[in-house]
Parts: sequence; structure tokens; C-alpha cells
Amino acid sequence: MSKTILITGATDGIGKATAGLLASAGHEIIIHARTKEQGEKTVREIQQKTNNTAITFVAADFTELVHISTLVKTLTKQFKKIDVLINNAGVYREERNVLKNGLEENFMVNYLAHFYLTTELLPFLEKSQQARIINVSSMIHASEIDFENLQGEKWYDGSDAYSRSKLCNVLFTYKLAGNLNKNQITVNAVHPGVINTKLLIAGWGPMGEDTRFAAERFAFLAENRALKDTTGKYFSNNREISSSQISYNKEVQNKLWDISTELVKKLV
Repeated sequence: MSKTILITGATDGIGKATAGLLASAGHEIIIHARTKEQGEKTVREIQQKTNNTAITFVAADFTELVHISTLVKTLTKQFKKIDVLINNAGVYREERNVLKNGLEENFMVNYLAHFYLTTELLPFLEKSQQARIINVSSMIHASEIDFENLQGEKWYDGSDAYSRSKLCNVLFTYKLAGNLNKNQITVNAVHPGVINTKLLIAGWGPMGEDTRFAAERFAFLAENRALKDTTGKYFSNNREISSSQISYNKEVQNKLWDISTELVKKLV
């Protein structure tokens, strides 16, 4: 059965490979791009490769929440529903980069942008008979969190900031799953594998699997009928595994949710 699938960060790497794989399976694909030019180019490439014309794009800069607000309005006007939201967009910054809005870029793009996009889209996702949210984490997500250094305020290391943002995605997944009625919307986190992307090369050098490996993991979570009631889980290589111990701490989940909510209120 064809689904309408929104993939963030889908003009390159894992996101683009996932868009191509799911387009080949006959789904309607909404590609999120940072710019119109990137979006148009990616749509053309995937349409030509898959012969699927049901490929469109939406543009938004994930360093600014106001752009995400506009994105949500565009989606709700242009489409009847979204069945699957894959929160894939991500960055790695070796040096601490504070954006114009005052937020550190890893935290903003990898986590808070998706927190805001997802929570704003919840009423729209409910229009699907059974919507799925897939949050991209990593096997190197942090095993601890210092809320006084959430955005590298006290000290900064690129790998630390990246792994902390990926822990935030797991904490968000578990908190959101507890808030939702799983009969309408499920939400799970995934480690896509060690994939040889520009992001991985920037942080750790060339290594890992081809992007199709990760795309197949996303497709499994998006399409597998046996997972229709599975929510609040962490997946690796198409199976449930345990995430870091701290990710199950409800006090930590609640604190991150409260901090994120307050940040969104200030910036939107």
C-alpha cells in the first residue's frame, strides 16, 4: 500500500538514498531540501531513476524555526496527509558554531528542528490511519547528559556535541511515544549503521557501508506491517536493541522536553 513519506535532509547521503529506495517501491515521496535548487535537482534525479512521478520537495533551512513554521503550513496545504515522517537531517561541526538565534548548530539541526517539526505536525499526522515517526539517532549517542553544557556552553568537542544531539533524539522518541496513542501514531529511533557519508567523513574519516544499507533500515521501519503497533523502541540492523541507560530516565526525558518547549516558545 502506497504511503506519503516526508524525509528531512533528503538531497544527499542517507536521506537521498532512502528517498530513491522508497520511491522505487511506489510511495509518494516528499523531499525536504535546504534550498529550492537542491530540491528541484533531487526530484529530477529520483524521478528519472525510478520512473515515479509522485516526488515533490519542500524547502526549509533547519537553522531557523521560522522556516520550519512555514514548512508546516506548506505541507498541510499541499498534502492530504503524511503517513511516515523520517527525521533524518543532520550536521557535524568540529568547531562550535552559534547560529543567529543563539543556538549551537548540532543541537539545533540534529535535534531541536525535528522536535519542533514533529510536534507541529502531530495533528496532521493523525489524519493518517496509522502514522509512523522515525527519528535518526546513532550507536554513538551519548551515555550521559549535562544540561549545563547542553549546547557546549562550558566546553565543546564536535564528537561530544554530535553524540549528545543523537541522545536527545532518543530521549525525545521515548517521551513522545509515552504521550501518543500508538493506535494513531508510532515513534521509534534508529541507528542507521556506520555509513560512508560526508557527515561521517567530516567527523571520523572515510569508512562504513554504502548509503543503501541505511536506506534499507529506514524502509524496514516505514513499511513493515508487523511494526504497526511498535512504538518507543530503538532499532539497529532491523531489530530492537537497548539504547543507553540514561535514555530511559523519565526525569531526563521530561527535563529535555521542558527545555525544548521553552526554547521553541522564545524563538517562534
